[in-house]
Amino acid sequence: MKKILSLAAIVLSLSACSGQQTPETAAPVTVKSLAGDVAITATMPADAKATYPSRGTALARDFVHMPPLIPHRDSYKITAKKNGCLTCHSTEKAARMKATPVDKSHVKADGAFDDKYYFCVQCHVAQADNKQAIVENTHTN
Repeated sequence: MKKILSLAAIVLSLSACSGQQTPETAAPVTVKSLAGDVAITATMPADAKATYPSRGTALARDFVHMPPLIPHRDSYKITAKKNGCLTCHSTEKAARMKATPVDKSHVKADGAFDDKYYFCVQCHVAQADNKQAIVENTHTN
């Protein structure tokens, strides 16, 4: 009985979908931009490949209390199970890896990493040294 009902359901679903094809004589759709009919004729070269400072070079901060910028590619994965940043920057491994340890503000009194700072890239961003700002920064200290 189940096989018959399953077969009937499949036949009905196929027959229901068969009439929903797009007609071949559909009218073309004209889309207009709010900017009007403007052809894009300008071409620009691709941006330069990002370069990062040499190892151990800290990037200058733009204002007081700004989180430090990451002077390398931020390709280290942060998942619910593993924080790739802590592979080098945990307090235990930083000296051995010659990396900057996480700030003491990110560590609990017992020395364990404070989980509320787990997603580092919410505050710390990678910064290539050859990229131009999209918008000029007028923020002052």
